[in-house]
Amino acid sequence: MKQTVIELLINEAIKARKMAYAPYSGYLVGTALVVPSGKIYTGCNVENASFGLTCCAERTAIFKAVSAGQRHVDAIAITGGKVEDGDMDNITDFAYPCGACRQVLSEFLPESCDMDVIVARSTTDYKILRLSELIPYTFDL
Repeated sequence: MKQTVIELLINEAIKARKMAYAPYSGYLVGTALVVPSGKIYTGCNVENASFGLTCCAERTAIFKAVSAGQRHVDAIAITGGKVEDGDMDNITDFAYPCGACRQVLSEFLPESCDMDVIVARSTTDYKILRLSELIPYTFDL
């Protein structure tokens, strides 16, 4: 993946994180994913007092892409963590997708049958993993 695409996805994920609604946990997550056409979709986590009704940032972005007709995701960038002292720009954690998000991501693999998952604190501090590393045995019908 090109460095410029990585940086763009991370920057978009950081912007999306600022839109997160997390009054209960204070753990804000933003994501940005790219589809084969090059279009980027973003998402943030949206909490609910009934935690089971909370939607993760990754699934928000996937559902936005799917509702726009997309069926494959090439890569996703994820930024997240607790806000320290009200500083939205200070991301101290690497935020990895939960198991449910990993399974949902596996539903929309690109033609190559794997995707890059970028976990980032900034455009210079990030890790790139393959989805197959995060969920080696997906549920498939």
